[in-house]
Amino acid sequence: MELSQLRTLIHVAELGSLSKASDRLHIAQPALSRQIRLLEEELGVRLFDRHGRGMIVTDQGQDVLRHAIRVMSELEEIRASVSDCDAPLRGHVSIGMPPTAADILTEPLVAAFREAHPDATLRIVSAYSGYLLDWMHRGEIDAAILYDPKSARTLRVQPLLEEVLFLIGPPGAGLSLDVPVDFGDLEHERLLLPSPGHGLRAILDKCADERGFSLHVPVEADSYSTLKTLVRGGHGSTILPKAPIHRDLSLGQLCAAPLFNPVPKRRLIMSYPTDRPVPRLARFAGQTIASNIVGMVNEGVWPGKLLDGLVEKDGITPASTARRLEITRMR
Repeated sequence: MELSQLRTLIHVAELGSLSKASDRLHIAQPALSRQIRLLEEELGVRLFDRHGRGMIVTDQGQDVLRHAIRVMSELEEIRASVSDCDAPLRGHVSIGMPPTAADILTEPLVAAFREAHPDATLRIVSAYSGYLLDWMHRGEIDAAILYDPKSARTLRVQPLLEEVLFLIGPPGAGLSLDVPVDFGDLEHERLLLPSPGHGLRAILDKCADERGFSLHVPVEADSYSTLKTLVRGGHGSTILPKAPIHRDLSLGQLCAAPLFNPVPKRRLIMSYPTDRPVPRLARFAGQTIASNIVGMVNEGVWPGKLLDGLVEKDGITPASTARRLEITRMR
């Protein structure tokens, strides 16, 4: 049994297709097919059911898949355990973030890298979760912040935050952070939102469906900055998290109000691939991002609920959180 076979198993299981796995791994499809066949022969079980639309993992294949993911994770831990954790690092790391997260997390992340690892190079990729997930699996980025990924079987994830979404209006719209708006009042509101299929739009459409109406969206824009510009121009309202527009609110360029009945919210996770070692720089980026989120939630800048003992799991100490707060106050 070879590690390359386990890696192939993981990708084919997630994508449900040899051809898609071939595109992602940049390995010829016949070579991947042979790896799966040899693994099946060695284990004496059928790992996939083949059909015209692709490949589906069998029950026995699911058992093997769980072990394969664990093996790849253990290899990563072996490499990390023999490294000097205190020495400044060199090298390059690419971190993916959704636009709303990148707008507020990029600056403190860059500041942390300059302080701790000045000789390292950092690339920040801003895109929606679907693209980030694909690029991470392709090896084009090393880690990513994701919103509610539909499939996280082949990811190592750290839940970060369940964030609350707010109704955002232009100056003078009369919205107040102290006066919640019933979601049902949006039935006739002119809303500017991302297109259907976007994760945020799906959440809002589900909330509207619970209240028995459809959202009125005369203009769709998948660009977060475009939505802000249109709202500031008085073309309608939008629904976004509060954190990335915190500065706009303090400057009076936008106004906002919480929503209830229901409260629209979404989960934010830090994710790493399990089919290859995670660079220490990517781990540092994840810890820094988690520390920043903890600080912003405690400050009230990022309304939401921290998930699954975030502080303890990431080893975030009061001192590191205090340093993050100092960076935020300097902005």
